[in-house]
Amino acid sequence: MQSFIKGNYKRSLFQGDNGYLVGLFKIKDADEENQSLIGETITFTGYFHEINENDTYILNGQFVVHSKYGEQFLVDSYERCMPEEKDAIVEFLSSGLFHGIGERKAQKIVDFLGKDTLNIIMDNPDNLLLIKGIKPKDISILHDTLEEYQASYKIIVALNDFGFATRESMLIYNKYKNRTLEIIDRDIYEIYEDIKEISFKKIDSIALKNAYQFDDERRIKASIIYVLNEVCNAMGHCYLSLEDIYYYTCRFLNYRMEEEVFKKNVQALLVDLKIVKEENRYYLKAIYEDEMLIVNRVKYLMSLKDANPQKLDIMIGELEKYLEIEYNDEQRLAIKYSQQKHFLVITGGPGTGKTTIVKAIVDLYDEIEGIGRQNLKDEIALLAPTGRAAKRLTETVGLQAYTIHRFLKWNKESDHFQINEHNKSLVNLVIIDEGSMIDVSLFAALLRGLQSNTKIIVVGDYNQLPSVGPGQVLKDLIESKKINLVELSGLYRQASDSNIISLAYDINNGLINRHLFNAGSDLLSREVESDLVLEEIKKICNSYHNSDYKDFQILVPMYKTKNGIDNINKLAQEIFNPASPLKKEIRVGDVIYREEDKILQLSNMPEDNVFNGDIGIIDSIEKKEIIVNFDGNYVRYTPANYNKFMHGYAISVHKSQGSEFKTVVLPVVNDYGKMLYRKLYYTGVTRAKRELYVIGDLNALKRAALNDDIDIRKTSIREKLIKVMKESGDCDEK
Repeated sequence: MQSFIKGNYKRSLFQGDNGYLVGLFKIKDADEENQSLIGETITFTGYFHEINENDTYILNGQFVVHSKYGEQFLVDSYERCMPEEKDAIVEFLSSGLFHGIGERKAQKIVDFLGKDTLNIIMDNPDNLLLIKGIKPKDISILHDTLEEYQASYKIIVALNDFGFATRESMLIYNKYKNRTLEIIDRDIYEIYEDIKEISFKKIDSIALKNAYQFDDERRIKASIIYVLNEVCNAMGHCYLSLEDIYYYTCRFLNYRMEEEVFKKNVQALLVDLKIVKEENRYYLKAIYEDEMLIVNRVKYLMSLKDANPQKLDIMIGELEKYLEIEYNDEQRLAIKYSQQKHFLVITGGPGTGKTTIVKAIVDLYDEIEGIGRQNLKDEIALLAPTGRAAKRLTETVGLQAYTIHRFLKWNKESDHFQINEHNKSLVNLVIIDEGSMIDVSLFAALLRGLQSNTKIIVVGDYNQLPSVGPGQVLKDLIESKKINLVELSGLYRQASDSNIISLAYDINNGLINRHLFNAGSDLLSREVESDLVLEEIKKICNSYHNSDYKDFQILVPMYKTKNGIDNINKLAQEIFNPASPLKKEIRVGDVIYREEDKILQLSNMPEDNVFNGDIGIIDSIEKKEIIVNFDGNYVRYTPANYNKFMHGYAISVHKSQGSEFKTVVLPVVNDYGKMLYRKLYYTGVTRAKRELYVIGDLNALKRAALNDDIDIRKTSIREKLIKVMKESGDCDEK
């Protein structure tokens, strides 16, 4: 329900670059429901193009409870009240807004012109010449400043009239200020390139309603950029061919434009440096620059002379004795290279000891540098793409690990990293786990935030699902054969006895060995028809009803269909957490959330230290607040961010990356169609630590194992790296 409060802005608590503001506000008047707040000072938050102390404002919005800052007034729109009383006008004119107008001059002006002072300054400024001591320069300052002060509101009103919401109008004005209407008139699509918070489709619909023609060149050029961006993000590509761009652009615009018209607009974008062409590859400028940064940094690190720590082999032997472990030749080489090389990739499948190697690398670095364990955090950054992967790394290595977003200090409001090319981290060694999940943009952002000679070690299994965003960085680096690479293939003894791990390797080789299933207690199959999959999952869930269901995970390729995530979540909730008079619950759309429900985080919220893929338990529900416990980190959700989570009994295989679970239930049926492919089921299988149930049709699993064509991405780090290394004279394979 909308409320309004009227009063004065007192001071800022936080101010973002995009006009986002958290501040204090003293209430003088309010709607009937909030009369009790008159005289109180409250916290408010919203988007403002300009806000000044001493001014009176009417704020429209609602009171909400923020997970970190408590109760706030969330502003949807606002208006500034021009001062009406003489004392208020004096205070306004002498507030510092009008340069050179102090309290004495302001008092003279108001004494002479009265309550109509501001209107007279705007409409008949020459009247100010009648006031003793007021100079032409003062009149110019008063008139021009007041005109600009009021013009901003006219611009926002004009944007609202175009069809933009108030928040969008403020974002636009804060970006362009007095150039706003000029830019809207010249090319409304510039907003899409400059302001991420406003969707292209919204801008396009407003353009078409405001005299833009469907075949306007400005629209065609903007649509080409939009299509490149959307297709690359949806399919993981870094570039598209000219033919692809033409096809998708025509489909988006819903008409088949002449090829010559299309090519003319592509050429204009090339001239404007908004896209980049290399052979028949067309890149968005940002993605092209990201790929080139990665290639050039890897080339530079590969060119640096190896370090040569004394008695390295002896120290590795002593580490084996201390940890009571014996490394195989591949593991020993990886540990040795980690201390010598400036760029290293360590890859291997499940059970090959990748995380064990990371611990050895950290321990040996500590021993060689002799800086003490407590100082390692200033020397080494342990990173992972997800919160759960970072947590697992912390537990295994004994040193605090971070998500890459958290390490780079991502700012939610500005959507920028605070650790960047202008403010670099001083760590000397960066180790990145789960490297297959890193996209081109995130890896490039990390490189920008590191010194050029910072040592980098990437650890991962490139047979797993690639990153959600564009690129396949780990795969391209490995396949270039131009980097320092150690491939771990030897299995630990306990891993070699695992039917789960055997199944993973079989899937990766396009095989399904039926004899592995039900041969032991770790790999179990329930072969049933598609219509009976839910019933079989229900039986398994019931057998785990009283266990810790946080470590029991159902992994599903799709959200919809009878055997999809949504249906399975409803079924699992009834078993693990049925309705009870002792548990509060709340309905969000057609989903009921109740206390003790398992929850999956859907996006990064670094300000609350919770990240995409994290799993928690609803601790309590208070009115419209849902408080979720993520391993001791309690995060509050209000209706404004209910879309940030969902039930987590069943989750997608993509969301499970970087996580491990004691027990995994993996349904597989022909109904999953295009989601039956090798990397997806390989990744799903490798999430299980102790127990894996495969439910459905093993022939469908075989179909998935044979399907390795689903995820062919258009990337060029591999080719670029081969080319630059060849040009530098390094033609040998590493």
